[in-house]
Amino acid sequence: MSTPYSVVSTENAPAAIGPYVQAVKHNGLIYASGSIPLDPKTMEVVSGGIEEQTTQVFKNMSAVLSASGATPASILKTTVFLKSMNDFVAFNKIYAEFFGQTKPARSCVEVARLPKDVLVEIEFIAVEGKSS
Repeated sequence: MSTPYSVVSTENAPAAIGPYVQAVKHNGLIYASGSIPLDPKTMEVVSGGIEEQTTQVFKNMSAVLSASGATPASILKTTVFLKSMNDFVAFNKIYAEFFGQTKPARSCVEVARLPKDVLVEIEFIAVEGKSS
């Protein structure tokens, strides 16, 4: 039985640590699983605070986008999970740098706990193809 979507997978982003995939493509859209700040080579959480962790999440997201044939400008919507809203300002600075002039719709919520006790997780929906 075939699936109605295609799986996106890259060694340049962390492998799934559960029963899910990095992303799927369906009807011109890319649905990415939440990305946490794991180094894809070691599968360990990067050291440092919210800045370092957010930077790694964006590296991981970029790898999934590249494997999907897309760019950050292709992202339509993100959902951000922060361990603490006290990190919101520092997170937003890196978020703004990553997206530049293209700003997707976004939700951002504080959560009690994230996988591996990380400080941030981001999931996204993007359109296939390189947007400018």
